[in-house]
Amino acid sequence: MTDDRYSRLAAEHLPDDLAERWTALLRPCVRLRRAADGEHVVAALGGEPELPPGADWPEWPGQGPLSFVASVRCALLPRDGLTSDFPHDGTLLFFYFDGRGEDAGEGSFVSPYDPQSWAGARVLYIPGDTPAFRAETPPGPEPYTRVELAAVVEESAPDLWLPQVREALLGDGGLWPDMRETPAPLRPFIRAFRRMNGYLDHRIGGHAVPVQGPVEYDIACGALGGFHPWGTPVLDREAERWVLLAQFDSDSDAKTMWGDAGALYWLIRPEDLAAHRFDRARLTVQC
Repeated sequence: MTDDRYSRLAAEHLPDDLAERWTALLRPCVRLRRAADGEHVVAALGGEPELPPGADWPEWPGQGPLSFVASVRCALLPRDGLTSDFPHDGTLLFFYFDGRGEDAGEGSFVSPYDPQSWAGARVLYIPGDTPAFRAETPPGPEPYTRVELAAVVEESAPDLWLPQVREALLGDGGLWPDMRETPAPLRPFIRAFRRMNGYLDHRIGGHAVPVQGPVEYDIACGALGGFHPWGTPVLDREAERWVLLAQFDSDSDAKTMWGDAGALYWLIRPEDLAAHRFDRARLTVQC
């Protein structure tokens, strides 16, 4: 991995001891971008998925079929951007109820806080030795435009509000103070990080780039059964149990728009990732 922008940011703006703590929290990720002619295609947005014979198209009972968001061919991803628990073969298929169908009514928004809505987001894993064929999209919303994606491995950094970051940079894991009261050695780093980390993208693994604060907090609140203020110990503990599986930005080429130009974030617990229990992945949408 040649991308080390977050490591360099820490070296430039943090004292040596804090820089070491910060860089220990960085994770590689696989960033997905539109494939140029002749590039190796590892994933695709939109189009139509390949499903095993007889497999049902995912749907939200009472609402309708889910829209197909993306496919990822696990064996083609660069392994140095993934954890050892990520599948070595097979295909991941991501589906989401985006409310574009004529039958979609009020209350059809998928929210991590509402377990009744979790059926509106699905991740299917098709093992590599399972025959699969192109499936026709059911009546309803038109498929998104297919966009083929290539991969590059990059560094990814955690949101500053996550408990492990507060512990590393503040020392006691306490809440961030107002910028005027933040320790002086941290202020240039925080400003530079916020400028650098505001770009959304498509990615597999690593840390998410949130729009409205840690996506781990969204999922943790849902797992705990209700809203908890940021930084409360119970929320921090649950947030640390989830990792990013995939992040998909709004994409003009694919004609996807998640809310107001936001992103879809699927998270999973590491033990479920290792066991390939992708039915336990959870979605949050930020925009």
